[in-house]
Amino acid sequence: MLYQINILKFLFPIDDHLYRVHKAETLKNLWKIASLLVLFSAVVYAWMAILGIGSDIISGNATAFNPLEYEESKFWFVLGRIGFATLFALVILFVPSYIFYIITGIPYRKLLIMQEIVLLALLIERVVWIPLVVYLGLDWFVSPLSFGIIASYFTDLPWVVFFFGSISLFQLWIIWFQVRFLSYLSTIRKRWLWFSVIFLHIIYWAVVAALAFMDIHMISGWFE
Repeated sequence: MLYQINILKFLFPIDDHLYRVHKAETLKNLWKIASLLVLFSAVVYAWMAILGIGSDIISGNATAFNPLEYEESKFWFVLGRIGFATLFALVILFVPSYIFYIITGIPYRKLLIMQEIVLLALLIERVVWIPLVVYLGLDWFVSPLSFGIIASYFTDLPWVVFFFGSISLFQLWIIWFQVRFLSYLSTIRKRWLWFSVIFLHIIYWAVVAALAFMDIHMISGWFE
């Protein structure tokens, strides 16, 4: 059975597509969609960089640069964000797919379909957040779609706020979707799948929080 991948259609009649993926022997458009998602990721992060999102350190040191140096710093910042976006997309696509392949035995290429949808959801979350920071000045970790704003009422510890800021409504949907996908294509108990998926997400949230915490100090050091 041939299954032509269309991740936008996959989001709605989910059971029908899960059945088709389960029965599919050949997958069409898998690598094309993966490439387009990596490109979309680079475009989104480049757009954010051009808007100045995350460039507070550069802007704060603008008086220390002459006009040419300032434009060069902005160029390298945009380029760095594109590089980060590319690496981010590749990690989201291929690393969890391999981990879930080891856990479940589901064919790796079929797991890539799942992670393509996960990556699309993460990028949509980024796009939704852009007007929140541009017009309301809300950082990603205090977005109304995340739990960071609640955590900030209870603690001033940056890592804790970053950690809970990484947990959003989009992330909760992704957890549900991954468990749904994995349970349909494997015979592993759903309880074990819930544990495995949530545990991997906790690691992801911890890494995001650590990188956000380190990013402040690392970028500050580059521009001192």
